[in-house]
Amino acid sequence: MRLFVTTLTAIVLFPALLNAQQKFHEDTERTFRFGAKAGVNINKIEGQAFNESFRYNYMLGGFLQWNFSRRFGIQPEINFTQTSSEITSDETDIYDDIFLGGDQKKAKLNYFKIPILLNIDIGQSQRVKLQLGPQWGQLMNSKVDSLRQPGRDIFRKGEFSLLGGLLLQLPLINIGARYEMGLTNLNDVSNQDKWRSQAFHIFAGVTF
Repeated sequence: MRLFVTTLTAIVLFPALLNAQQKFHEDTERTFRFGAKAGVNINKIEGQAFNESFRYNYMLGGFLQWNFSRRFGIQPEINFTQTSSEITSDETDIYDDIFLGGDQKKAKLNYFKIPILLNIDIGQSQRVKLQLGPQWGQLMNSKVDSLRQPGRDIFRKGEFSLLGGLLLQLPLINIGARYEMGLTNLNDVSNQDKWRSQAFHIFAGVTF
């Protein structure tokens, strides 16, 4: 009788145990993963010389993941990001020896940005990750309308910033959103006004 009860219990519990084991393996990520993404860069440059409204640009990138524990991982990335802004038409707010008078002047900047993020899994599943970390941005080129000295760079070539956001990582698709806060004064003309970047990133991609 005892053997019959034990066998019956095992038969009843076996599907549940099998399902739980399968779910565990589905939620357990591989140690190393990689992926690509594309999205929108909603940015602005803060400073007396700029119209401080957000502008819409794009970003493209790739990343690696090293999941070194059940809860934590590291994610380095390389991203190409376009940033734009509009400079005020009030010349007294800028510098008379750089800009011509007239209409508003637009600036467009292209960056390679390299963040190194700490991934922190939220909840029991490894699908939702809190992402935090520093970022280095290298200015590849810039274009500013109506420069009195066309060969003159007015933006610094490098920028440090901090990132924070959330990543939803499904078996193949990833979706995320981040906030970027610039720490570097981008003004390479003078110290009379500090220019700092600020951005929101919304993106989607694939993870292998």
